[in-house]
Amino acid sequence: MSLINISNLTFGYDGSYESIFENVSLRLDTDWKLGFTGRNGRGKTTFLKLLMGKYEYGGSISSSVEFDYFPFEIKDKSMFGSDIAEEIEGDFEYWRLARELNLLGLKEEILYRPFNTLSYGERTKLMLAILFMKQNNFLLIDEPTNHLDTDGRKAVSRYLNAKRGFIVVSHDRRFMDNCIDHILSINRTDIELQQGNFSSWFENKKQQDEFEMNENAKLQKEISKLNQAAKRSAAWADKTEKGKYRNNNKNSEGFFDRGFVGHKAAKAMKRSKNIEARREKAAEEKSTLLKNIESSENLKIHPMTFGKTLAEIKDLEIRYGDKLINKPVSFSIKDGQRILLRGSNGCGKSSILKAVACEDMNFNGYILRGRGLVVSYIPQDASFLKGSVSDFANAVGADETLLKTILRKMDFPRSCFDNLMENYSEGQKKKVLLAASLCQKAHLYIWDEPLNYIDVFSRIQIETLINEFEPAMLIVEHDGEFAENIGAEVVMLQHA
Repeated sequence: MSLINISNLTFGYDGSYESIFENVSLRLDTDWKLGFTGRNGRGKTTFLKLLMGKYEYGGSISSSVEFDYFPFEIKDKSMFGSDIAEEIEGDFEYWRLARELNLLGLKEEILYRPFNTLSYGERTKLMLAILFMKQNNFLLIDEPTNHLDTDGRKAVSRYLNAKRGFIVVSHDRRFMDNCIDHILSINRTDIELQQGNFSSWFENKKQQDEFEMNENAKLQKEISKLNQAAKRSAAWADKTEKGKYRNNNKNSEGFFDRGFVGHKAAKAMKRSKNIEARREKAAEEKSTLLKNIESSENLKIHPMTFGKTLAEIKDLEIRYGDKLINKPVSFSIKDGQRILLRGSNGCGKSSILKAVACEDMNFNGYILRGRGLVVSYIPQDASFLKGSVSDFANAVGADETLLKTILRKMDFPRSCFDNLMENYSEGQKKKVLLAASLCQKAHLYIWDEPLNYIDVFSRIQIETLINEFEPAMLIVEHDGEFAENIGAEVVMLQHA
């Protein structure tokens, strides 16, 4: 066991007016299985790269272990897996790598295939196996689940649960619960470290948020009462002070006692000052609350009722040239129904979505769409986004003000509206696509892995939205918690 000591870490990008991290101090045990969570754009990847020494920073980071980052860059993707392993570790011990591959459910023959012929899931597992075969290193694993199917996520979470010495960034709640024993969260105003998994952290956060909101409400009432009391006291003191100069203020012997009246005025003024002090203290206490409350305003969607079956899919097989990808699949989509396609990587899920959405796809079987069916489609890949949000809104026929309002509700920084979308993070790009779909009135919403890179709080917003408005949907998504929470009916796909 050793420690990673982070002391007064301060960092901000050149040209930025605000620091991403300000005097952050942490002590991390290298035996921990550490989960890392927080809203998109809060600096999780930046934090990992600071540990790697990629940027100059203020403060200090010290550790007796070396850091390795996933996913690492592979410049020549035609290289065999064995050559990549040798490039990373030099004269590696083959049995160590073979053991790691076996633990991840991969056969050794994967080492003798070009990297670019592997599925995304195979690539993820191969890179993790290469990094974990190294000794005396601490892994910084950045969003490994984004291209993993459901079975792949289970396999990787089991694998990580048996390991020690890593930080893993993921927004998949179930995945995190199954493989971590500590959690690090980037909040609105600080970084928090807790023992436990994601669920225990989230429950603690909900309780803390509820406590702070209740305390805030009580202090607001107290401040309101003190404000009213201060006004009454000040008015009474002013009236008493003025009374010193009235002719009818006389004692029992008929003499005017200005000293007595002045004393009463002084007491009233003291009481007024005491009220003001209490009010300032309450305001100070209130200022320490709600700093880390995550705003989760309700989103809206505009599904149109079709009144009958929206689409009927019969014996559908996707074909790439002469090659069949999947076994025939049949299902129908009705108003208010959520269909979730599930299957291993490469079994044609995305292609079926494109085919139902009227994209140009080569397939066997039948897709019968209702006449006049309006579809809103979100592709899996967001790399095509270029230019400004305003240009994009105009191109897709979305109301720009509405689009930006939805993005703001999803914690999208207002400052990013002035930036080009090609410079957005992957999570920000996904939010642009989601917001555009939510702007559209449609009978059927077809979303292909919409939650890739999307933070947990936004995922919960989307779940709440779907459950409230019950749109007809055809989705591919590997977040098991999400699928259960929206009551989706699962359609399984199998390789041909």
